Amino acid sequence: MPVNNSKRRTSNKMMTFFVCFLAALAGLLFGLDIGVIAGALPFIAKEFSVTPHQQEWIVSSMMFGAAVGAVGSGWMSSSLGRKKSLMAGAILFVIGSLWSALATSPEMLISARVLLGLAVGIASYTAPLYLSEIAPEKIRGSMISLYQLMITIGILGAYLSDTALSYSGDWRWMLGVITIPAALLLIGVIFLPNSPRWLAAKGQFYDAQKVLDRLRDTSEQAKRELDEIRESLKIKQTGWALFKGNSNFRRAVYLGVLLQVVQQFTGMNVIMYYAPKIFEIAGFTNTTEQMWGTVIVGLVNVLATFIAIGLVDRWGRKPTLVLGFIVMATGMGVLGTMLHLGIHSAGAQYFAIAMLLMFIVGFAMSAGPLIWVLCSEIQPLKGRDFGITVSTATNWIANMIVGATFLTLLTNLGNAGTFWLYAALNVVFIILTLCLIPETKNVSLEHIERNLMQGKKLKDIGSRD
Repeated sequence: MPVNNSKRRTSNKMMTFFVCFLAALAGLLFGLDIGVIAGALPFIAKEFSVTPHQQEWIVSSMMFGAAVGAVGSGWMSSSLGRKKSLMAGAILFVIGSLWSALATSPEMLISARVLLGLAVGIASYTAPLYLSEIAPEKIRGSMISLYQLMITIGILGAYLSDTALSYSGDWRWMLGVITIPAALLLIGVIFLPNSPRWLAAKGQFYDAQKVLDRLRDTSEQAKRELDEIRESLKIKQTGWALFKGNSNFRRAVYLGVLLQVVQQFTGMNVIMYYAPKIFEIAGFTNTTEQMWGTVIVGLVNVLATFIAIGLVDRWGRKPTLVLGFIVMATGMGVLGTMLHLGIHSAGAQYFAIAMLLMFIVGFAMSAGPLIWVLCSEIQPLKGRDFGITVSTATNWIANMIVGATFLTLLTNLGNAGTFWLYAALNVVFIILTLCLIPETKNVSLEHIERNLMQGKKLKDIGSRD
C-alpha cells in the first residue's frame, strides 16, 4: 500500500508539473510578442518612414488590444472555462502573428498588433488564474512564477531572433516566426484538464473531484480541497453583484488594481519595449551593439526570474517584493544620475548598463512574477473572474500608458529626469507593500477568502490566526 501511495504521489506530481508547464506556455507567446517589437521597430520605422509618435502607437497598440482582451476574458473564462479560453488565445496568436508579418502599412500593422493584444490579454488573464486553481498551495507561488519565467524566456527568444535577423533587416520574419510556438501552444492546450474550481462553480463536482484526484497526493487531500471549494461557493452573489454588495470584495478588487499599476510603473516595460533606444542613450550607437545589448537584457531577465521561483514559496511574497523595489529604485536612481553627469568613457558606459541590469534583476525576482501570483490569490472564488478581469485590464491600460509616453517623457523631462521619476515611484512602492500587501505563502485560496470576507485588514488576509 505505501508503495502504491508513493507511486501515486510521484505520478500526480508529474501530472501537476506537466499541466502547469503547458499552461505557462501561454507566457512564452506573451513574452515573444513583448520582446519582438524592440528589435523590429527600427526596421519598420525605416521601411514605412514612421514618426516617433507613430512608433509609440505601433508599440502600445498591443497593450490596447490586451486591455480589451482582458476585459472580455472574464466572461469567456467564466462561461467557457479556463481551458477553452487558452485555446481561443492560441488561435488569435497564430492569426495575429501571420497578419503582422504580412502588413503593408503602419495602419495594418497596428491592427494586427491589436489582434495580438487580444491574445495576450486572454493569456495574461487566464494562465495565472488557471495555474492558481490547479496548483497545490505549497507550490502555487512557484507555479504561477513559472508563467512569468516563460514570459522572460519568450522575451529572450524574441531578442535572439531579432538579433539574428537584424543583419538582413527582415522584420517580417521577426514578427512571423512567432506563429510556430503559437501553433504548438494550441496543440498543447487540447491535453489540459479543466480547472476543478471552475467545474465546481458550474456544479460539476464529480468532474472536479476527478481532476483533483489526478493532481493531488492523496484522495483525502483532494476531497478536503473540494469540501473547501464547496464552502466558498455558498456565497450567493457573484461578479458585479458581489462587487456592489460586498465591501470586503471591493477591497480585494482595488488591491488587485493597485498591484497591477505598481508593476507597470516600476518602468520595466520601458526597457523591454525600448531597449535599443536606452542602449543608444547610454552611448552604444552601433546597431549591432544595441541588438546584442537587448539579448543580455533578456538573458538577465530569465536568470533572475529563477530567484523568484526559489524564494516565493520559501521566503514569501512580501519580503521578496520589498527587496525587489529597493534594487529597482537603486538601479534607476544611479542610472539617472549617470545620465545627468554625462557618460564620457567606456567604463562609464558599462557601469550604466550594469545599473540597468541591476534594475532588471530587481524586477524579475519580485514584481514581475509576484504581482501575478498575488492577484490570482486574493480574489474570492465567486468574484475571481470579475476581480482578475479588472486587475488584468488595469495592467494593460497602465502598460499602454507607459509604452505610449516614454519617448515623450524623454523629450520633456530629459534622459536623467525620466529615470529619476521611475526610481522615485519604486520608493513609493516599498511603502505601499509594507502597508497594504498580504503574505499569502503556504495558505489555501479558501483560507485567504475567509479572512478577506471576515473583514481582516488587507495586509493580514494571509494570516493563519
